[in-house]
Order: sequence, then C-alpha cells, then structure tokens
Amino acid sequence: MHRKSKLLILLALLAPALGQSHAQAQTPWPIKAVIITTFEPGADTGDTPGEFQYWVEREHLDETLPFPGGTRALRINRTHDVLGIVTGMTLANAGPSMMALGLDPRFDLTHAYLLVAGIAGVDPNVASIGSAAWASFVVNDVNRQIDSREMPPTWPYGLFVIGAHRPNVLPVNAMTNNLYELNSKLAHWAFLQTQSTPIPDNEAMRKNREAWSSYPNAAKPPFVLEGDSYASDSYWHGAALTKYAEDWVILWTKGRGHFAMTNMEDSAIAEAVLRLDRMHKVDRNRLMVLRTASNFSMPHPGQTAIDSVNSPYINSTAYESAWLIGSTVLHKLTADWASYKDKIPGE
Repeated sequence: MHRKSKLLILLALLAPALGQSHAQAQTPWPIKAVIITTFEPGADTGDTPGEFQYWVEREHLDETLPFPGGTRALRINRTHDVLGIVTGMTLANAGPSMMALGLDPRFDLTHAYLLVAGIAGVDPNVASIGSAAWASFVVNDVNRQIDSREMPPTWPYGLFVIGAHRPNVLPVNAMTNNLYELNSKLAHWAFLQTQSTPIPDNEAMRKNREAWSSYPNAAKPPFVLEGDSYASDSYWHGAALTKYAEDWVILWTKGRGHFAMTNMEDSAIAEAVLRLDRMHKVDRNRLMVLRTASNFSMPHPGQTAIDSVNSPYINSTAYESAWLIGSTVLHKLTADWASYKDKIPGE
C-alpha cells in the first residue's frame, strides 16, 4: 500500500481518540474548594512556611498549574477538586488574581467553597496572637482623611466617610459602599465545627501575652472566635487607628459586626467574588473568610506605636492555626460532598 494511503488510514483510525482527548482536555474540572492565601515568601514546599505551604504539603496539592493571570502558579490535588491560589498581597493584587481564577476555563467553580485562609493583625480587645476568626462581614477602607495634626481637637481621628463632615457619620447617599456581607450562616456553621479545636501555643506567644494582662482577650491562649475583617491597602498601626477600625466596622455594618482582624486583601477578594457571582462563575454565598492573628494592631501598654510596628513579629503559630482551623472545615465539606455540593451548610 502507498505510504500516503497508510498515513490517511492511520489518521482516520486515530481521529475518534484524538477528538475524545481534545474534548476531555476542554472539560473544566469541577472544583469542590478553593484555598485562597495571599503570600508565600519562599518555595511552595520544603522551606520556611508562609500562608500557602502547609496547605500544599498537608492537603497534597502536588500538581502545579501555570497561572499567567495571577502572581504565582496554582496548585491542585490528585483528584483535581481542591485548588490552591496565592493571590499576592494588597488589594491591587488580590482582586485581579481572583477575577483571573474565576474566569479560567480550566475550572468549574460554580459549586466551589472559597476559603480565604490568611494571617492578620488582631485587635487586642478581641483576641490573642494565634487566634482564628470567622468573618460574617468584610469592610473596605475607602475614606476621607485629614492629618491628625490638622483635625479639629475634639475628633478622635482624622478619618471619615466620603460625603460626611466628621467621623462616625454615614451619609444618606454614601459615595462608596465599603461593606461586603458574607453568608453569616455558613460562617457560624464553620465556627461551630472549629470552636473547640485546640490551637498550638508556644513560649514566645505566652511571653508576649504577659504584656497584655490588662486586656483579657489578648491575654488568653489562642482561640477560635467569630469576628470581622477590615481590609486596607494602608499598613496602619496604633491605638487611635484601632479605635477607628472598631468604629468603622460598627458604622458600616450598622452595629451587626465587630472588628477583629486587619488585612490588605479581603475586600478585593470579596468584590471579585461578587462580580463573578453576577457572571454565574461562582456562588458568593460560598465565600468564607478565616483570618489568624500574627500580630496586634496596636502597641501593648508602655510601648510606643513606632516601636511596636517596627518590631519583628513574634514566633507565632498563625500559619499553623490557619491550616488547622481551615482544613477542619475543608475536610467536612469534601467528606460529605453529596450533601454539601448543592446545599450550603448552616442554611
């Protein structure tokens, strides 16, 4: 038989298999859960861990996927149903990374639970280093500012809502919406699954708590709580700004929420999820925000704000806590996927 004829016959025989393989390659993987972290200082495995490494190593996210729309390659498990992302730090990175993930044709995220698991600064009025907070609200930081040296002497700080004329006032028609309301029933369900989980403690954390004896919650060993997220691209610090964050969260949630954790990504992630939900790419009601305390948002009594913000973080277990508490919920969701695929727990 002529060589060209043989080649044509061979191609005809292979065509169905090639077509099937192509179709399979184009079928998106149905994802059960996305682990959302914000930074990893070194490699994904084998060195000093950041937010991502424990998830990669302990949840066996062994496969690396290129992700040109983000800041770092994605990771996925062997069964291609648990996905991990590092968004990059700050609002400017986190939002675009989440949008890129939600629009990635390789993944079907319509039933995926989206779990933010990152470290944060904690309000010492609320919790201690290593503690883990499940949020029902994420509050953003778009505001008006006057330098504290120029503000009226009766003001507690120089930050207030755009459209208002003084702090702690919400105009009738606020120019910007700073509030993202999460699924509080899901958040409370997650809290109930984890509230009794022991969080690792260490000598450095115990020593640090001695300076906070006049703050009952900051002096406790680390614990799980329900508390809300305030996100800002400003790495702020100090007693006055902690009071501002407390007031700001109360103002925007109309007293339903309370400030616990400060970070630089959550509102951008929540906004991306909101837009992706409108595009029917994700379910906004499946977004969970878990933050664990790596440092306090203000200095301890007797310490200056500048000394506090410039001090290195203590050797806390915040990374360990994020994986320990977050993975407890992850495993419950995936172990009973038949129940939780279509019905969100807590509702």
